[in-house]
Amino acid sequence: MSGDDTARVEDRLARVALTWLTEPGTWSVHRLVERLGAPAALALLCDGGAPGEKLRATVAARLTAGDPLAVAARALDRTDRLGARIVTPDDAEWPVRVDDLRRLALSGASRRVDTETAPPLCFWVRGAWPLAEAMERSVAVVGARAATSYGLHVATELGYGLAEREWTVVSGGAFGIDAAAHRGALNAGGVTVAVLACGVDRPYPVGNTALFDRIAETGLLVSEWMPGADPLRPRFLIRNRVIAAATGGSVLVEASARSGATQTMRRALAINRPGMVVPGPVTSAMSVGAHELLREQPAARLVTGVAHVLEEVGRIGADLAPPARGPRRPADELDDEATVVLESLPRRGARDPDAVAARAGISVRVALRKLSLLEELGLVVRRDGGYALAPPPDRRAAAAGSSPADGTG
Repeated sequence: MSGDDTARVEDRLARVALTWLTEPGTWSVHRLVERLGAPAALALLCDGGAPGEKLRATVAARLTAGDPLAVAARALDRTDRLGARIVTPDDAEWPVRVDDLRRLALSGASRRVDTETAPPLCFWVRGAWPLAEAMERSVAVVGARAATSYGLHVATELGYGLAEREWTVVSGGAFGIDAAAHRGALNAGGVTVAVLACGVDRPYPVGNTALFDRIAETGLLVSEWMPGADPLRPRFLIRNRVIAAATGGSVLVEASARSGATQTMRRALAINRPGMVVPGPVTSAMSVGAHELLREQPAARLVTGVAHVLEEVGRIGADLAPPARGPRRPADELDDEATVVLESLPRRGARDPDAVAARAGISVRVALRKLSLLEELGLVVRRDGGYALAPPPDRRAAAAGSSPADGTG
């Protein structure tokens, strides 16, 4: 093995050991790794040189459970047996967007999950797709676990529509909105990625085991925690920063007032990622958090479907959503004089051109010209020496269907 290969193996082993020794996202550990390299940073922590009393206490407590390098070696063996792999910043498939977490700063943050938001040291990946390739054109779809039928429908449609257009759908694998988005993408035959808060061999929730197996077959399961790691509550919020940073934008479908999904959106917006919110019924408790985010965050954009999402995350000028319009009618193209002539005809019966002109306030000559135009457009008909409004298309079709000319009379 060459010197470079040996250094890569040592770096990989040390990064795995560090993720066991301290929780992912710890800024002081990340800075040590950047300054000293992972092996030297690990040695410093194990020798009691951690910067800060709290981190030293955490490291000391974890060291009582075993040797970090031995734990890391066992984790690598288990990873190989699972058919999974470790991805580090030295690998070609590293998702470079996560490095933008270096500039993540949440105002008013006091909890550890809001202050310790450093980029990951490594990922465990299960699935055949290269991680960077899967994440290159990706959108996160997140929301409430206790989703309503409305939210599930919207998330499924978004997942399907994005995957159909060859965008990767990223979420957290939870019940509710997450699972609906994943299933929508799978049903479209697209790629979906579940970013987990536990080991890639620990399907959580267990009720989604079959879903995780499908994702691993055609997409990716990704985690910052080694195989066997438990899904502890704080880890879900730690995980959310990765969903926000690794994707091209995030969509919030439903969220209650205290939903963790809103934290994903706040992290995305804080690093200038597109943050999108699907509105819901104002009477629904599952939309309170989503609506508050729209009110509080000027950069958050309201979206109602795939076209709006692609306009936010797609190529400038190439993925514009069509403007919302109702069905076009012939009367929409009329000029002002033709419109007032049309409005001057009675709802029932006919009116002669002189009366139409007087009612419209225009000359008879102009009225006749506009009436001819309206007749060509099928909006008026001649009747009883004057003009009348044409019957609606359905009534015209019914009248034609009962005509003696059709052979039924």
